[in-house]
Amino acid sequence: MTTAALVIAAVMVVVTAIMRAAGASLVRTPRAVAARDAAEGDEGAAVVSDLLEDRPRLQPALGGVHTALLVLAAIPATWALTRMVDGWVLLGALVALGLLLVVMGDLVPRKIGRDRPGALAYRFAGLLKGAVALGGAATDFISDLDEDDDEDEDEHAADAGEAQLITSVLEFSDTIVREVMTPRTDMVCLRANESTDHALDVVLEAGRSRVPVLGEGTDDILGVLYARDLLKLMDDEAEARPSRQLMRTAYFVPETKRVPELLREMQANQVHLAIVVDEFGGTAGLVTIEDLLEELVGEIVDEYDDEEPLVTLLDEGGYLIDGRMGVDELEELLGVELPDDEWDTVGGLLLGLAGRVPKEGESFDYDAHVFTAERVQGRRVARVRLRAR
Repeated sequence: MTTAALVIAAVMVVVTAIMRAAGASLVRTPRAVAARDAAEGDEGAAVVSDLLEDRPRLQPALGGVHTALLVLAAIPATWALTRMVDGWVLLGALVALGLLLVVMGDLVPRKIGRDRPGALAYRFAGLLKGAVALGGAATDFISDLDEDDDEDEDEHAADAGEAQLITSVLEFSDTIVREVMTPRTDMVCLRANESTDHALDVVLEAGRSRVPVLGEGTDDILGVLYARDLLKLMDDEAEARPSRQLMRTAYFVPETKRVPELLREMQANQVHLAIVVDEFGGTAGLVTIEDLLEELVGEIVDEYDDEEPLVTLLDEGGYLIDGRMGVDELEELLGVELPDDEWDTVGGLLLGLAGRVPKEGESFDYDAHVFTAERVQGRRVARVRLRAR
C-alpha cells in the first residue's frame, strides 16, 4: 500500500508541475501573438487566445487548481512516510517532502514555463482550459500569488503595446514605397551647374543632409549631393565648383517596391536616400531610411524638425488637414470609409472628388463631410478644410 501511495503522489507531482509550467507559459503569452498563431491554424493557440480574453481570471483559477494538486500529492506521500518511519526520521522526511513539492511542483516548472511563452501553453491548452474552468470560482491564493499578480499586471499593460507593434509590422510588410515617399513637388533639389557655395546655403536653409542634383529638370536626376562633402570642402577652404563635380551616384527604385525589401537593400548597400521613379521612368519622389523606419515605429522628430502638424482641430469645429496626409489616416480619424483605390493622400482624394484641379475655396461633399480646397499650389492640393455637413 505504501508503494502505491508513493506512486500516486509522484504522478500528482508530475501533473502539478505540468500545470504550473503551462500556466506560467500562458500568462507570459501576449494575446496578440496567440491570435496571430491561431490565424495560421494552430488549434492550441486558438484556445490560449480565448483564455487570454479574460486575463485577470487566470491567476486565481490556476492558482487554486495548483494548490489543490499539491495538497493531493502531499496526502498520500505523507501517509506513506508515517507508515514507513517515525520520530526524528519522520520529521526530516516530511521536511524533505515539503521542499520536494515546492521545488518540483512549483519553482522549477514555473521557471520552465516563463522561459517558453506560448509553446507550453499551446501544447497543454486543453489541460489549461479545464483547469481555468474548474478553478474559476477559487478564492484561495498560494503564498507567492501576490508576486504573480504584479507580473500579470505588467504583462497585461504591455500586451496592448505588443499588439500595436505586431499590427504595425504586418502593415509595414504590405506597404509600398509610393505610400511613404516625399513627392516630387516637395523635393529640395539643386541644379548641376549651381555652385557648391549656393548648394551649402540651400542645404543649411532646408535642413537636408542629402540633396538630389538635377540636369535639365526634375525627371533628369544626375546624382545626390551630400552636406558632409560640402562642409568638408568649406573646411579645406577650397574654391567653389559646380555641384556636379561633388555629387555622388543616385540610387533609383520603383514606386511599387515594397518597403521591407527596400529597407534591406538600403542597409546592404549603405544608401540613405533613394530616388523613386514611376512606371514611365519619371521622378515620383524620394525616400530615406528615416521614412521607412517611421512607417514601422511612428514619427521620428528631432530638435531641428519644425513641420506643421498634418491635422489641426479648428475652434469652430472641423479640421484643417495637410494634403499629404494619408487617406487611411483620415479614415481612422473620422471612423468612416473613404475611396482610396486610386489616391494615397487627402490632396489626391480631393482631386478625385473634383475630377480636376479644384480652385481655392471650392467645396465637395462626400458622405456626411464637406471637403474644401483651402490652399492649391499649382496642380497640387496642399491644404484641405474638413467639416461635417
